[in-house]
Amino acid sequence: MPNIKDLLNKIKWTKDLEKVKIWYLHRGAPNDTKILSGADIKKINRSSLETETSNIPYHRIFKIFYGDKIIFKR
Repeated sequence: MPNIKDLLNKIKWTKDLEKVKIWYLHRGAPNDTKILSGADIKKINRSSLETETSNIPYHRIFKIFYGDKIIFKR
């Protein structure tokens, strides 16, 4: 399975990043989980995703959907 950075870059350049939903660990949120829309991604960095308000390290991401299909799961 490709790493998260490569997977998201492939979607960014060949498909529609706005169809992506990223589930990640966020301590203090309900169930310690937040969901990020691909439309909120400003930059795909070497070790994290950058949004308007935060950086999300890849090791906190545990599930990625493209549409209604799971494309990554830990």
